[in-house]
Amino acid sequence: MARYTGPKTKISRIFGEPILGNGKYLSKNSNPPGQHGANRKRKQLGEYALQLREKQKAKYTYGLLERQFRNLFDEATRRKGVAGEVLIKLLEARLDNTVFRLGIAPSRPAARQLVSHKHITVNGIVVNTPSFQLKPGDVISLKNKTANNSALTSVIRGKNPKFSWLDWSEKEMKGVFIAYPERENVPENIKEQLIVELYSK
Repeated sequence: MARYTGPKTKISRIFGEPILGNGKYLSKNSNPPGQHGANRKRKQLGEYALQLREKQKAKYTYGLLERQFRNLFDEATRRKGVAGEVLIKLLEARLDNTVFRLGIAPSRPAARQLVSHKHITVNGIVVNTPSFQLKPGDVISLKNKTANNSALTSVIRGKNPKFSWLDWSEKEMKGVFIAYPERENVPENIKEQLIVELYSK
């Protein structure tokens, strides 16, 4: 499946914030990308540009392409609740994102690779689809062979305590997707209402 493999710092410079986790490079050069980026002021964006920018930010943050993102948005509108908040919940419930949130992988691309290479199990079954949607109560763990691989387990840092919708057992190397997170608990700086307005045009 296709995915963005270009320069990550360039994407962060477009949005002016470290959406791909490389903040130290952004602090050295926060100008817009391009040859004349340093001499070009960030212009005031119109309504459509702001909405499109927010959608692009969400796509790059979670590593989705347009069709995947649109399908997820359509699913969010079919479910009960505020469409924008449901969209964020569905993005957070992706398997690759949850592997990242549990601290099993240092980044979402690394988590995606772990899943694609069949190192992750859900409820004891190997799942190699990064977009797999978790449900409350699902147990995420490393495959037995992977759990014995010190090169892979050495990068596990454990779950951040603020992610209250997840539980991680360092002893058993297992995590549980307890519930869909509330929007205020998700740290990503995404204005989901702008995305809803864009797709509603």
